[in-house]
Amino acid sequence: MENKVLSPGAKALEVNLDAVRYGSFAEIGAGQEVVRWFFRVGGAAGTIAKSISAYDMKVSDDIYGKAPRYVCRERLEDMLDIEYELNLERLNEQRGNETAFFAFADTVSARNYHGTNECHGWLGIRFQTEPHAAPSEIIIHVRMLDNENALQQEALGIIGVNLIYGAFHLSHSPDLLVKSLLDNLSTDRIEVDMAELKGDAFLHVDNRVISLRLVQLGLSDAAMFSADGKVLQPSEHLRKKNVLVERGRFRPVTHVNIDMLNAARKQFEAEDDSAPEETISIMEITMHNLHSDENGIDLEDFISRADVLEATGHTVMISDYPEYHRLATYLSRYTNRRIGLIMGAHSLVDLFEAKYYTALNGGILEGFGRLFKHNVKLYIYPYKDADTGTLYRVDNLLVDDKQKYLYRYLNQGDHLIEQIEEFNEDYLHIFSPDVLKMITDNKPGWERLVPEVVADKIKSQKLFGYEG
Repeated sequence: MENKVLSPGAKALEVNLDAVRYGSFAEIGAGQEVVRWFFRVGGAAGTIAKSISAYDMKVSDDIYGKAPRYVCRERLEDMLDIEYELNLERLNEQRGNETAFFAFADTVSARNYHGTNECHGWLGIRFQTEPHAAPSEIIIHVRMLDNENALQQEALGIIGVNLIYGAFHLSHSPDLLVKSLLDNLSTDRIEVDMAELKGDAFLHVDNRVISLRLVQLGLSDAAMFSADGKVLQPSEHLRKKNVLVERGRFRPVTHVNIDMLNAARKQFEAEDDSAPEETISIMEITMHNLHSDENGIDLEDFISRADVLEATGHTVMISDYPEYHRLATYLSRYTNRRIGLIMGAHSLVDLFEAKYYTALNGGILEGFGRLFKHNVKLYIYPYKDADTGTLYRVDNLLVDDKQKYLYRYLNQGDHLIEQIEEFNEDYLHIFSPDVLKMITDNKPGWERLVPEVVADKIKSQKLFGYEG
């Protein structure tokens, strides 16, 4: 049975009437939109120890210290640190035995008068689950999509109330907590592209799964986490970077996957004078590729893939962009630098199938126009036919006759399709499904088909059904 969705006012009132919860609100950038709900519904004296809004940058710096930018994670964490510690310092002796303290903070860039700024914000809450408990914490990043400042303020207030209520009432169920963030909202108004849960209330939470849930539940079209499992906020991670993306199932990661990325990156970096640290490479899994059967997403399988990608040291993206042109548009939102998409020769042939573009009014031409609009190139890994021994490269691929002139133009005219040259031909016989079957059937020899760190990870953690 579905849980009834409470209104923001009902949530705020329930928090106000809870005699255990008491804390502070610190809000910068869009008015005191969250705390306003708690004042409005009544009973706020039982919940609010302090409300503060430091708009001036120097005032904010004097209170919380300097941060790289006005709206960033570091600023939010400084706000939470100081406000939470002040609550304990000022109030713990007086009421610590009966009170679970909290500090809520947000730092936001709402739509300016000219409508020229990026509209986004960081929200967080640090809280005790009960008196004297160690603190737990939830941090989220949002993109505000309304076209009017007043509507963005309204949406921010609602999601702030949802976050506070979720921390107090839904910490036992992270899935419900994440889903509840958009109660009384829609993704047309606000998008949550990063969420991190930590502390005593979330000891058994895997934030990689939280990233998956954001996309699966429709709160965001994509989410990212680093090789060590830390969730990443795309705009901060991709800002001013060249981006290279390899899409795959990675069940498991094989020598082919690593060779594709390494060879493409070498070629990609050689095309301009950028330093290596200016390029970020990403392994991307689409939601479609995570659906292993009719029962939907297998979390154990997802974690296995995340673990082997972690072993190889790569950043991971989960997206709901089956079309490459949508992926390119998404990446270009966060960087104005070069974007490279890595794919196998088979995938390139599929890319020229008109049936994949029926949802676009301009068909395949519109699709490719969107794909290459944002300084994008494709880097193609060859395919070797096991029966004939033919090596298929960019120059001898057989695309649909109707598209051959378009293909020739993109390849030879604008050079938007590049052949990966320094590939290892010894790896071309390796296919992930074959390796997976060897693992699940307990057949020897699969270890030679994957990087050593991947084999060690699969064996030590018994991933993908490995029994040893």
